[in-house]
Amino acid sequence: MNVFARRALLLVLAVVAAFVGGWAYFATASWYRSFPGLGLHWLPVLGPYNEHLAKDVGAMYLALAVLSLTAARRAADTRLAQAAGLTWLVFSVPHFAYHMGHLDMYGARDKALNVVTLGLFVLAGAALLLPAGERRTP
Repeated sequence: MNVFARRALLLVLAVVAAFVGGWAYFATASWYRSFPGLGLHWLPVLGPYNEHLAKDVGAMYLALAVLSLTAARRAADTRLAQAAGLTWLVFSVPHFAYHMGHLDMYGARDKALNVVTLGLFVLAGAALLLPAGERRTP
């Protein structure tokens, strides 16, 4: 993966994590009722509202945003980018696995969106483990 692509991926992850984290931490009840937005409601079917748990999720996503943004600023640093990728994988793989085991509570559209969106986070984390591509001179 070249440095430009790595930076772009890290910035996308940072923005998504900041959005989810900020929403979950600062508007906890709203996040629980209406995540992921756009008229979809994925959390209420998973169990009752728990403010403490929701704030913890928000704080964790905010921490991922900080790590991703820091790594994006230093995208040429392969070890930092790989640490960010590994951190995303440590979160995303169990998160993906949990939701794959609980798709029965969703309709077809929400099942597909869960698989695709959560799978993309796994792929993004794995992509960040790749070394930076070589710079070629003409």
